[in-house]
Amino acid sequence: MDWDKLRIFHAVADAGSLTHAGDVLHLSQSAVSRQIRALEDSLGTTLFHRHARGLILTEQGELLFEATSSMVRKLDTTAARIKDSEEHVFGELKVTTTTGFGTMWLVPRLAKLYERYPDLKIDLMLEERVLDLPMREADVAIRMKEPSQQDLIRRRLLNIRMRLYATPEYLAKAGTPMTVEELGPHRLICQAPQTPQVSSGAVLSQMLLAQNMTSTLLVNNYFGVLQGVLSHVGLGVLPDYLTADFPNLVRVLPDIESGEVPVFLAFPEELRTSRRVAAFRDFVLEEIQAIRKNQSESDGAISIRG
Repeated sequence: MDWDKLRIFHAVADAGSLTHAGDVLHLSQSAVSRQIRALEDSLGTTLFHRHARGLILTEQGELLFEATSSMVRKLDTTAARIKDSEEHVFGELKVTTTTGFGTMWLVPRLAKLYERYPDLKIDLMLEERVLDLPMREADVAIRMKEPSQQDLIRRRLLNIRMRLYATPEYLAKAGTPMTVEELGPHRLICQAPQTPQVSSGAVLSQMLLAQNMTSTLLVNNYFGVLQGVLSHVGLGVLPDYLTADFPNLVRVLPDIESGEVPVFLAFPEELRTSRRVAAFRDFVLEEIQAIRKNQSESDGAISIRG
């Protein structure tokens, strides 16, 4: 089977349009159309339903697109391995993690990684949806639960808990509650329990919201909660790893906290030898070990497992 025709078919199937595929391939629409018809003739089947608004794959086209997609992923992986040098780390690395961990912990530390590897290109995807690593939606994932997908190399990075924090300025103005019953006059900043988040954080927020506090601020991610706390808006439910970067935060009601949340780093088995992946993994582990060293004697220390 002619690989060039398969390459053009894959581009058309991916774009859903002869014109858009031609733009990607730098070919005219008529040239793309001829190649598709030639492929259909060689296979003796129709690969697309043609509509005024675009092209839709037939059942046979779906089967072929699945095969070409697998081929493209394997070629991308092979190209990545070829580009990885024993002496030099460079190229693109797709990393995914949650919005909170990415914005509050990872991004502020990336300057150090770029200083070490200035030619590294990181595509950072911050979302609560779990991306499919074996399907190469991302190369590396940092998640607040152990990945369930097969063929992944995984490592537990740390364990975190959600706790209640405030600034000294807020507490000086509003007072420091000593019991849960004293939370009523305070303003609570947290994610709504139904917002996508770790279940233990949702449980803690739900318990605190049940205290009938006078005022609340609900934000759909922990970065927004952090900004509210730092602006002295109220008491915020935040992950304890933030105490490393914001040592002035005061923990309120030390007996109140969420259940333990494991944080895992994972990547596909096929990227085991990738130097980009190894460089990123080692950097994250070094940063976590630095937190452990700096906070081993504080209440906000995080539990590390290696």
